[in-house]
Amino acid sequence: MRIYTVDSFTDQIFKGNPAGICLLDNPVPDAWMRSLAAEMRHSETAFVLGGEDGEPYSLRWFTPTVEVALCGHATLATAHVLYSTGSAPETLKFTTKSGILSVTRDGTGLISMDFPAKVLETAIPPAGLAGALGVEPRWVGRNEWDYLVEVSSEEEVRTVSPDFTALAALDARGIIVTARASQPGADYVSRFFAPRVGIPEDPVTGSAHCALAPHWSAKLGAATLLGAQLSERGGRIRTTLRGDRVELAGRAVTVLSGELHL
Repeated sequence: MRIYTVDSFTDQIFKGNPAGICLLDNPVPDAWMRSLAAEMRHSETAFVLGGEDGEPYSLRWFTPTVEVALCGHATLATAHVLYSTGSAPETLKFTTKSGILSVTRDGTGLISMDFPAKVLETAIPPAGLAGALGVEPRWVGRNEWDYLVEVSSEEEVRTVSPDFTALAALDARGIIVTARASQPGADYVSRFFAPRVGIPEDPVTGSAHCALAPHWSAKLGAATLLGAQLSERGGRIRTTLRGDRVELAGRAVTVLSGELHL
């Protein structure tokens, strides 16, 4: 079986968010995928199967500890690998725990993914949230997965230094911290923390932008925006809100490819 490491939401190696991609020859047990994801030690490793005769590929994502229902950067990395091998159609379809996901590529190599919008509802901040982040929230929202904490400035997002033990105790997949961008080149900024699922800070998080896109499109009055994730590695995602769907667009680069000896 072929395996890859791909940096997503970037056009530079060692930037963006690295993902493992395993092209399966046959179905394998869940425990095997969890073990390989733990061995790879990326925030997510994607497992891809099928795709013959125009049928959708099966796609699943695992952190080093758990399976997740949606992962943007590993989907982008998967599409990049399939396109790079020359064996994939221009429009890819994946069956996932979040339904059918469609992916396309334009003539410049920009890859666009059709994902579900994850609209936030105003939420009462749970005890310990603000203290764990060390910020004063302007607004807190919640969807089925995450809390979103909007703060007053880009600098506050950049300098957040969380108490990961306290964040892991909160009943949520992760915590998004965001603000309107103050520097040129982006409309909004964010960081994403998910210690509860084994990811203290994710470098660039596609699934979080399924919530960030409707939040900021409503506030800024524009369907298409550019989000910058201010992790150490950093990355950028173009988001376009289309009703109850979000198009996430970005680039990716292959860092490693090889064969599994298993």
